Amino acid sequence: MTKLCSWRWVFCLVIAVLGAACTPSEKKTIRVAIGTQNATISCATGGLLVRELDLLKRYLPSEGPYKDVHYEIAWRDFSSGPPITAEMIAGNLDFGMMADFPAVMNGIASRQAGKPTLYIATLSGSAAGAGNGIVVPLDSPAHTVADLKGKRISVPFGSTAHGMLLRALSDVGLDPERDVTLVSQQPGEAEAALKAGTIDAHAAFVPFAELFPFRGVARKIYDGATTQIPTSHGMLVRAAYAEDHPEVVVGLLRAVIEADRIVERDPERYSEVIEQVTGVDAEVAYMFHGPLGVQTRDVTLKPQVLRGLRVAADTLALLQRTNASLDVDRFADDRYLRQACEASGVKYEERLARHTKVPLTDRDARTGAPIAEPKRAAQLWVTGETRVRSYESPASALAARLALEAEGRQLRAMFVHDRHTGLKLLADQAWYAESPDGDLAAFLSKDYAETWARERRGDVRQLDELKARAAQELQVNAP
Repeated sequence: MTKLCSWRWVFCLVIAVLGAACTPSEKKTIRVAIGTQNATISCATGGLLVRELDLLKRYLPSEGPYKDVHYEIAWRDFSSGPPITAEMIAGNLDFGMMADFPAVMNGIASRQAGKPTLYIATLSGSAAGAGNGIVVPLDSPAHTVADLKGKRISVPFGSTAHGMLLRALSDVGLDPERDVTLVSQQPGEAEAALKAGTIDAHAAFVPFAELFPFRGVARKIYDGATTQIPTSHGMLVRAAYAEDHPEVVVGLLRAVIEADRIVERDPERYSEVIEQVTGVDAEVAYMFHGPLGVQTRDVTLKPQVLRGLRVAADTLALLQRTNASLDVDRFADDRYLRQACEASGVKYEERLARHTKVPLTDRDARTGAPIAEPKRAAQLWVTGETRVRSYESPASALAARLALEAEGRQLRAMFVHDRHTGLKLLADQAWYAESPDGDLAAFLSKDYAETWARERRGDVRQLDELKARAAQELQVNAP
């Protein structure tokens, strides 16, 4: 009996050992922890949409040394870049997405901590600096940055919008220490302050310089495109993680490239997805991700992106936010991106040399005429329609709008483009220079509109004036 029990004990032990060797818990686990900024919609193709469309699993390696790997994927959303940096340094995040100013701070802080990070891809950006802007309350008399002298301006300190604000003030000869009062506020605080009138202006980053005007909270008077200094949002990775799991880094970047392709095919649909997740209105998301958008999605590390990072480093030093320097050429590393592009059938060098926005290839929805000049283009998003209608000029779009409204149709939004910079604008808040022949040139700046009109012996109008006059003409001409 004792011998039988002994054999049973040995048998059970063998089975237990074999079972333990085959249990999934013994598989190698690789964590993929990603810090996103969902509300910063420029990062959508790197985080929000990759997650919502479940693209990452499609591209993570699963062969060779990764054949039996278990991936522990974690997504964490943040309202700004600095907390992402802290979590990356603490080893709690492997990837992070943020704008150029926070990215530079990330690069400096991580190196000081002995845990360097790499800037591995661009998600979205503007070679001219579009995306940051200055807004004022709707009833403000201010129309230019110079009008803000002696005023109280809020801005998230240390942000890319902060750098833009300092340059804008300097350009008009205002000293930020003496001529204005700067206070630090996040966008949520600023929205309430604009409504209450406790601040005179707010310098905002993506997407709030468009979102606040769209919601009727504020009026935009200045855009970063005026500075002509590049700005961007990008993806960072812990250098040690990239060294240990280069194929995983490439896999995530392939998912980003796929998300970019998907959005380009159907920007209206995925702008709706962005709204569902973030609460940022789809119309505003479309302003960024649709054709001729406020910013351009482009994964490559263009020279303009590197220049923007260097300017950010210089500005942060000027702000005394850091006393350390950053070697941008070492920080920015496109090795993994090049591999991802090759695997995804993207010609990296060709994409690197491309500097145009996603084109508007439609014809005028009213006349059928080709849309030849992007800066003259206009669009209408009609309520109940899944596609945005395009027009060759603001005048053509206005005629179509009036006809739609006469039929009882409603609009979600009307977009025009600044004739000076090409920046996409909300038509209801633009200024229009009307020439004697009836041509309309749209502008963000009232000053630019007045200059344009004066040179052509025209007049400056706003959309409500143009609509009212057109309605009167229809009544006069009615049978």
